[in-house]
Amino acid sequence: MFQNRREGLALALPAAVFACVVFLVPVAILLSEGFRGAAGFSLTPYVEFFSSPLNRAVFLRTLKLGALVTLVAAVIGYAAAYAIVNLSPANRGRVFGLVVLPLMISPVARTYAWLVILGRTGFVNQALTLVGLTDEPIRFLFTETAVFIGLLQLFLPLMIISLISALENMPRDAVPAARVLGASWLQVFTRVILPLTKEGLVIGGTLVFTGSLTAYITPAILGGSKVLMLETLLYQRVTVANDFASAAVIAMILIVMSFSANLLLKRLARARGR
Repeated sequence: MFQNRREGLALALPAAVFACVVFLVPVAILLSEGFRGAAGFSLTPYVEFFSSPLNRAVFLRTLKLGALVTLVAAVIGYAAAYAIVNLSPANRGRVFGLVVLPLMISPVARTYAWLVILGRTGFVNQALTLVGLTDEPIRFLFTETAVFIGLLQLFLPLMIISLISALENMPRDAVPAARVLGASWLQVFTRVILPLTKEGLVIGGTLVFTGSLTAYITPAILGGSKVLMLETLLYQRVTVANDFASAAVIAMILIVMSFSANLLLKRLARARGR
């Protein structure tokens, strides 16, 4: 397409410079605030952050919910993706469209819908009261359960799409051959499907885990001030306390957690492949 490599690089240079100026430079400046002490470079902001019981509790809650959402999304995603892949081409397209449809709706609207569903007079409480399982409404909102449900519904399509792509690239005769040789469905999944779709799991797991860590709207609406997560704590530190040093520490923690999750999933996939 280009006569030489320099022409392609020259055309890409303005976009690269623009991305660096408007994205990388501000992020680098923000993150540098977390290493700035009274005498220059210092890790004191990180020590002070983790010395607070509240901050440690928020960190562990964020990590727990992110891991739990990713695990449940993987379990549901494999079942849904395998069922979709085995449909007829016409039905597969329709069902795949239903999976993609929630991604076309604003996360704000999708999250506010859970306020109606999980509220004291919502569908869930009305159903529980109708069948006689409870005499008074149960408080679902502003709990970890509500945040978990909201995050799972928000990012589950990403896991399903990643696994569908991986399953479509898997040899069609792999599962029937394993079944003919006497493998149980559990052995088929652990020894055939999982190793052959590990790349899709790594991609989907990274997207779901990273999204769960960095999502702000869902924890803020469904968790409120009672279920703080790192992203809502970061917002409070910037807008309420005007504490950019703590905000930079939280931002760095989120970045490290996201990259660590991706590396861990890749390592587990390589170990499983061997």
